[in-house]
Formats: sequence, structure tokens, C-alpha cells
Amino acid sequence: MDSETLLAAPLAALLEEASKAAENSYSPYSRFRVGAALRLTNGETVTGTNVENTSFGLTICAERSALVSAVSRFGPAIRIEAVAVSNLNGSASPPCGACRQVLAEFILPEATVVFPAPDGVR
Repeated sequence: MDSETLLAAPLAALLEEASKAAENSYSPYSRFRVGAALRLTNGETVTGTNVENTSFGLTICAERSALVSAVSRFGPAIRIEAVAVSNLNGSASPPCGACRQVLAEFILPEATVVFPAPDGVR
């Protein structure tokens, strides 16, 4: 079986939410449109997209955008049980180091992180 077949329906739905979020990306410089979806332990799903800035270091990634939204909506006690990251450029988009560090504050140790790659979902 390939990784697409093994992907559970809830994670496939989370990836779809991430792809929808990517459609709202503000990425006029890189044209790299990314979306993220976080499934929280309270059952809610929160999405975010990347927002670029001409000062590239001030750009916010989709994962951090989603996390900021989750904390804003539900408070700092939120916990993440799954993360999906997708882009509209057809390449793999695992969370970058900065996103991994920020997510680490809120993610459960057993959480799943998924993203499409040319050879299937990872």
C-alpha cells in the first residue's frame, strides 16, 4: 500500500483544509502558497496561511499563522493532536525549524504531522 492509501480519513480531511487555506496565501514574492490546518484536542480545526513581507524575515509561515489563530480563539491551554501542511506548488512542505519550535509549545508528543510530497504523503 502507498502512503495515500494508509492515510486515515481524518488526516486526509485535515490536508484538504490545509489546501483550502493555501488559496488565501499572500505570497507575492515567492509565489509559494502554503496552508496549514491544526486539529486541536477540543475537536476544533484551525487553519492558517503564509503571509509574506518584503522584509523576508518578517514573513509568517502557515503553521504559525494557524497557531496564533488557535491561541487567539481558544486561549493558551490549547493542545494540538494533528498538523497538516499543504502548498499549491506541488512540492513537499514539512514545517520549518521556526515552526517546529513554536508548535513544540503546544503539540502533544504523539501528534501526527502530515504533508504531501512528490512520492506520497509523509
